[in-house]
Amino acid sequence: MKSASRYPWQLVALLWVVALLNYMDRQMIATMRPAMQVDFPSLEQAANFGRLMAVFLWIYGLMSPFAGWIADRFNRKRLIVGSLFVWSTVTLSMGLSTSLDMLYVLRAIMGVSEALYFPAALSLIADHHSERTRSRAMGLHLSGIYLGQALGGFGSTVSSMTSWKIAFISFGGIGMLYSIFLLFALKDPSREQSNWRSEKKDLSSPFKGLSDLLGSFPFWIMIFYFAIPSLPGWAVKNWAPTLISSSLHIDMPLAGPLTTISISLSSFGGVLLGGWLSDKWFSIHSRGRIFTSVIGLSLTIPSLLLLGFIGTLPAVLLGAILFGLGFGIFDCNNMPILCQFIKEEHRATGYGLLNTAGFMAGAFITEFLGKSTDDGQLGTDFAWLAAVVILIIFIQLSFLKIPRQIPSS
Repeated sequence: MKSASRYPWQLVALLWVVALLNYMDRQMIATMRPAMQVDFPSLEQAANFGRLMAVFLWIYGLMSPFAGWIADRFNRKRLIVGSLFVWSTVTLSMGLSTSLDMLYVLRAIMGVSEALYFPAALSLIADHHSERTRSRAMGLHLSGIYLGQALGGFGSTVSSMTSWKIAFISFGGIGMLYSIFLLFALKDPSREQSNWRSEKKDLSSPFKGLSDLLGSFPFWIMIFYFAIPSLPGWAVKNWAPTLISSSLHIDMPLAGPLTTISISLSSFGGVLLGGWLSDKWFSIHSRGRIFTSVIGLSLTIPSLLLLGFIGTLPAVLLGAILFGLGFGIFDCNNMPILCQFIKEEHRATGYGLLNTAGFMAGAFITEFLGKSTDDGQLGTDFAWLAAVVILIIFIQLSFLKIPRQIPSS
């Protein structure tokens, strides 16, 4: 009994490492442009580098609805382990790449494999945690993302000390080894024995969950609520190192860690604070999670203005910390809020659709800011993203209402 009661938190710990590897592998390329362009001169154009980063986002976004649908119907342990092994193999293979076309193909494969992870992982955590602890569990899991993002910032440092190839090969090998360990450590009880599987008979229809979700007005609000903050979110992840390097006139091996550490560590604190606050607020008000999310998004508004308009070290550090803290508070509440609107058997599908909206927005802004960088407008366009945050806060408070009957946990 004691072992069973501990497993929900052991699950979070096991998946925390996977989340760390997920973001470290995908994000370290954002700081490696100076090193990679020695071997691939076409990457000297920021627009080309933006397309290389964006191909991952486009494929990830297109794959996400299918990933969610698959996670709602098949063994999630196998999906998680298989996803980790494939994207780690891809990361290692990127270090062996000899052409830019090969890098494009590998980034696309990474988009497919990484898309399978989050719907499966978050629905598994949600199933093992009640409303009383769900936001804290999500926050702890997502803290791995932000530490992985911080470690990814050292990709440029590793590449400057050795080579960008060795950085990819090393991190990819670590993930492959952990996937073997996870194969034996992770559990996903047979869904045939779960309450919702025994009670619900309509899962045989492949489009039933999709039609239920897309026929729900609150879910469409959730899509906007998830997609619009993804514009500044992915802008910061993919282009903040470049912005800070140019505005402060420092080399990328220093700008990369400075940016990712300040943003990621404050996000680490944000998901922990946001998870705790959300669970407490939800216990006294049904919209407590939504109000917590609004607080987080509000903190990103001044941060985008500081990053975009004021090119001094104190302003950059303050802007990075505010953005990380605010986005972390917002990020850890997405799945818990989603659980207030949709049935348990559709959680992974729902999160997959949200991922599609978020990553499509991310792909758009990543490519757009690549061209903006070439035109010398990166800082100004960064600052304008504060307006989209104000828009989503208005939509969130005005239209995202909690239904009278909340789906059972």
